[in-house]
Amino acid sequence: MKRCTGVGSLWALLALVLIDASALTAQERAGQARNYPPQLAGAKVETYKTVGDVQLNLYVFTPPGHQASDRRPAIVFFFGGGWTSGSPAQFEHQCRHLAARGMVAITADYRVASRHQVQAVACVADAKSAIRYIRQHAAHLGIDPQRIVAAGGSAGGHLAACTALIPQFDEPQEDASIASVPNALALFNPAVVLAPVEGLPAPTAERIAALKERMGVDPQALSPYHHVRSGAPPTIIFHGRADSTVPYATVERFAQAMTDAGNRCTLVGYEGQGHGFFNYGRGGNEHYEKTLKALDAFLVELGYLPPASPASGS
Repeated sequence: MKRCTGVGSLWALLALVLIDASALTAQERAGQARNYPPQLAGAKVETYKTVGDVQLNLYVFTPPGHQASDRRPAIVFFFGGGWTSGSPAQFEHQCRHLAARGMVAITADYRVASRHQVQAVACVADAKSAIRYIRQHAAHLGIDPQRIVAAGGSAGGHLAACTALIPQFDEPQEDASIASVPNALALFNPAVVLAPVEGLPAPTAERIAALKERMGVDPQALSPYHHVRSGAPPTIIFHGRADSTVPYATVERFAQAMTDAGNRCTLVGYEGQGHGFFNYGRGGNEHYEKTLKALDAFLVELGYLPPASPASGS
């Protein structure tokens, strides 16, 4: 994997992320509004966390014939929306596919600024709570607690990466003996560089201040790139090479740092594709299907799914 050069566009990320890190079309934004709270037929609803009068739910899709005594691998998706909006319905179709293939597939709600007046640090805490809840309740969910994948798109990809790499911001009342770190990551156009990087143009003081207000802490504390370590979970990243919201160069830097640390990290770039290219319903589903096929293959390689039959098209 080539090391990134000429990344002057990095700080465009920090400006755009303050506006709308999801880069959804108007139709998709309208769909999110209609789909919250989501009504996902066939999904079991589990409340994983209560904050005041806010209940945060997991929407759980299970394989045919699934039983609590099973020990299936699981995947949990976090939606995008700039830590401000969005709906768990975003990843409904990926969940349905993976449940049909044999995983317990979950799409998670979490607090966002537009509904709960929170900063991104609270979103990270919720994502960590979700992973911990799934592992803590693996027995009744029919899940193998050592085969949990964190996944997500844009801000949701950032949250998934944070569960694996950011050591802070677990809720103090939760059982710290139960890890909130997933066993693998699947990231769709994730925001993974949120603070200055040596050798890249520095942001203005105003931009740093604005991002800190959005994050609720120093942005570096929530920047996955700055917390890469050896022993991180195996990772796959799907990213459009024409993404102007989260520049492709930022995930190149992240992937290089991961591999330099001895971690498995595969970056799959898609020519001419912008932010949110993988969403179901966009572009005739061409890239939804391509990214889902690549995700399926990654999970097969990990031993989390059986090889797909030719008839399945996976």
